[in-house]
Amino acid sequence: MDMDKDIPSIAGPMAHPKKPRTIPPPGAWDTHAHIFGPTDKFPYAPGRGYTPPDAPIEKFIALLDRLGCARGLIVQGNAHGYDNRVLLDALERYPQRLRGIAITDARVAPAELREWHKLGMRGLRFHLLRQKPGYVRGAGLDVFEVFRKTMADLGWAMQLFCDHSVMQDMAPTLRDISREMPVIVDHMLMVPAELGVNEPNFQALLRLVGEGQVHVKVSAPYRLSTNFPDYPDVRPFHEALVRANPERLMWGTDWPHPSIPAEIMPDDGHLLDLFHDWTPDERMRQTILVDTPTRLF
Repeated sequence: MDMDKDIPSIAGPMAHPKKPRTIPPPGAWDTHAHIFGPTDKFPYAPGRGYTPPDAPIEKFIALLDRLGCARGLIVQGNAHGYDNRVLLDALERYPQRLRGIAITDARVAPAELREWHKLGMRGLRFHLLRQKPGYVRGAGLDVFEVFRKTMADLGWAMQLFCDHSVMQDMAPTLRDISREMPVIVDHMLMVPAELGVNEPNFQALLRLVGEGQVHVKVSAPYRLSTNFPDYPDVRPFHEALVRANPERLMWGTDWPHPSIPAEIMPDDGHLLDLFHDWTPDERMRQTILVDTPTRLF
């Protein structure tokens, strides 16, 4: 039986993104990207939600060069499940340019995280989402508790990919965890842009950011909006976060943009242009692109 036959294939990234109009400051980071394959060396996981075309580390390094970014943070992608070998291989090959965020369940001993740390791993990602039957998608807070002490000892970050509707309820828990380690929320909480910045869960996030309790990635505006390619309805979310506390923000492409249809695949150079348009203050750009990710990772 072919267990992969019902898993949808997804589009790959734009092959030749534009150069951004404004070159980022020296030491800039892309703090959110994934790598996939090559599958003959790093096969995809059974039970994954999608099958991507190969997007190996060499292509991401080329993208960093194209954008003018010195460093990148690679986040384990769903297609590889809990098998972090593809990420560990990339960290070992490009130690001066890359750091990583893994996804694992409790099959890995906490002590193994210390070996990963030596290669450049700097945190674990957890999913607070409605799970689909048979779909291996991340790890929850039960797994976090297994690794909590080791993560705190290593100075690692807890990264969250979550349904926006959980933030109000989760805020006290995240405030507590932030006393032990950095807490990072992906993609501006992925609030549907039509709900507006007054949406209660986004307001709960703004309070955490303003208090300095939580970091947020101002990344992937297309995960909030369907208004390709400029996503003007996302700009108020970005600007609200910047007003709340620019020192708790970081930027990323979300390359190779998993599950985005080819006809609305974003251009990574244009995404960096949008960041510059939405963040006109040069000091804040320096903080978001360079200072905060360098401090964390």
